[in-house]
Amino acid sequence: MTLVRSFAALAPLALLLTACPGTSPVTGPKDKAGPSSSASASVEAPGPTLDPPPPTPKKPVFKEYHGESVADDYQWLEDGANSDVKSWVGDHNRRTRAFLDILPGRQALYTSVRKFVEYGSPAFYALQHKGNVLFSMRWRPPKQQPFLVTLTPVDKPNAEKVLVDPTTIDPSGNTSIDYYVASPDGGKIAVSLSKGGSEGGSIRVFDVGSGREMAEVVPQGAGRYKGKSIAWNAGGTGFFYTRYPAEGEGKPEDRGFYQKVYFHKLHTPVKDDAPAIDKLPRLAQIDLETSGDGKFVTARVESGYGGPKEHHVFRQGGGFTKVADAVDEVERMVAGPDGDLYIISKKDAPRGKLLRTSAWKPQLAKAAVVVPEGESVLRDVLPTLQRIYVRSSAGGPTEMRWFDIKGKPGGVVPILPVSGVHEVVLLQDDDLYFENESFTEASAWYRFRASSGKVEKTAMAQPATADFSDATVVRETCTSKDGTKIPLSILRRKDAKLDGQNPTILTGQGGFGVVVAPDYDPTRRAWLDVGGIVAVANVRGGGEGGDAWHKAGMLTQKQTVFDDFFACAERLFELKVTKSDKLALLGAPQSPLLMGAALTQRPDMFRAVVARGGIYDMLRLEGTPNGAYDVPEYGSIADEKQFKALYGYSPYHRVEDGKPYPATLLLTGENDPRGDPSHARKMAARLLAATSAKAPILLRSSGDTGRGVGTPLDHAVLEAVDVYTFLFHVLGIKKP
Repeated sequence: MTLVRSFAALAPLALLLTACPGTSPVTGPKDKAGPSSSASASVEAPGPTLDPPPPTPKKPVFKEYHGESVADDYQWLEDGANSDVKSWVGDHNRRTRAFLDILPGRQALYTSVRKFVEYGSPAFYALQHKGNVLFSMRWRPPKQQPFLVTLTPVDKPNAEKVLVDPTTIDPSGNTSIDYYVASPDGGKIAVSLSKGGSEGGSIRVFDVGSGREMAEVVPQGAGRYKGKSIAWNAGGTGFFYTRYPAEGEGKPEDRGFYQKVYFHKLHTPVKDDAPAIDKLPRLAQIDLETSGDGKFVTARVESGYGGPKEHHVFRQGGGFTKVADAVDEVERMVAGPDGDLYIISKKDAPRGKLLRTSAWKPQLAKAAVVVPEGESVLRDVLPTLQRIYVRSSAGGPTEMRWFDIKGKPGGVVPILPVSGVHEVVLLQDDDLYFENESFTEASAWYRFRASSGKVEKTAMAQPATADFSDATVVRETCTSKDGTKIPLSILRRKDAKLDGQNPTILTGQGGFGVVVAPDYDPTRRAWLDVGGIVAVANVRGGGEGGDAWHKAGMLTQKQTVFDDFFACAERLFELKVTKSDKLALLGAPQSPLLMGAALTQRPDMFRAVVARGGIYDMLRLEGTPNGAYDVPEYGSIADEKQFKALYGYSPYHRVEDGKPYPATLLLTGENDPRGDPSHARKMAARLLAATSAKAPILLRSSGDTGRGVGTPLDHAVLEAVDVYTFLFHVLGIKKP
């Protein structure tokens, strides 16, 4: 399955730090410019007067956890369907608009940022090569949504043929393609379409030759993007798919859980579809993948986000067989054209090793080690009849290597320095297409020719809208509280003065084993042009250092993530990159907790915080349908030790009355299926009631978008302008 990367999520100051779906040290000054204790209190910049916040009544609700009574004054804001809550959200949106819309320089920012957002995403992405047909998602402003095309011949993107255009289906621009899967012969395409960023799409099937839609529509239920999947059979006569229980199936409270794998035969009633894998965990998130020849289908079943995984394989003419259970610590399993399974295992190898066993008669215990554990973290494998390509993470940046079929090292695939490779597609003769980008080089598709070992840039590239030739990327390290060295990337102009006066954005992720790889974001050009600097922290909890790196920042060890992040901020002070009065935090949907934890634990360290799609009430999180899937990463309130850890850092509960908090912009989408927008509502109410500073605290809640996937172009532009306008104002930046 190819997941469709949202252009809205990639563009505006998002710093999404893509894993996916799919990253020359410099010695700085030794003296330390520590954070100012008055940073939060002094943040107000000249400008329009901010209206007082709408009244928010306190309605205390008390609950006892392991003998400790905890009050929640704003639990009533959790019910987004309640008319009082809707009215409250509307009042806050009007207050936010009244402030942001009249800030100085907003119109000039709109003009420049729109250009960056429109052309800041890849022109072609989510490629699949099936039956000598190259499929791709295509981004072409001013269209509100990307659309699906075929490219024949593959090296001439101008020969594209539009296959599915969601703006033709829905001229409002609110319908988007979640993902698509081509049949092995390239004759049919299955597409998931959803509306309003809900990610709750249904599968629609199209004939590639005629472009006509075929009869049946297959619902998948629930809105979670992760784990909704499709895999065609060899003949293209049907496909396996995943779905949640439909209305009337099981208990009402189970509708967002107990995902199963079904098989749908084309031109038959959907109601007759039978389960292909039935007994799966309650929190099952399933990814299906068909082998290139269609003989095998692999199923990766993850129990909750970042949780234990099991793996199954379907053999043509048979059924699904479980190959690996959770205790086997298998991360990835791919069926090769030689009839073998190529398995990335973390058992006794936290950075990953590559195993091989027969796909027809898999025996994991007797699997041969093809590529042993190395220094970099093994993330993906692409086997051919002659070669094995592997993609690894070296502390964030990507590495690509190839081996012969017996595992003998063959060489490297040349890529940009300090860069990220997000997609790899196999062509004929062991050639590859791969998408590559860095902090300074725009995303483009490159072709690796196996016969020569050479790489050439293809015509499938978006022209760079921002020139970063005057910029440099410095790979630094900082020392965390426990002595661990944390990688830190710093993007700055070559002529930037390290005098502690540079407005700086610091971002990171730190969860679910996600790798923060270098990414190209042209909106950073506007930031660098006013003397700004961007810093990206590869903190623990992510996957940059392998399984041990992830585990060091999950469950009861989650505080480690925040300590790493604070150490990175301190390092920026030590290097005289910036100081606390000039430092802003920028969070993306992939860092839902980090911004809130930093805001409440070290409000003196930062002048501004922008958080999108955040989670803040860690005690109520698992009570929401999607929050239950986060338990493997964060822990459960049912466990006393985990409860104490959760309560100890829960941002909502760490807000203190009378404390000065920095300027804060909380962004959320009411249709977000993976992060309940009630978190942002409650956090805004609590901060406004508690803060003693005059810094603006704003809530921006979009009523017709979700977490970024499927956001129309115009919405993405306005959000980016709001973020920039806010940061320029609170940091006192004057647009030149």
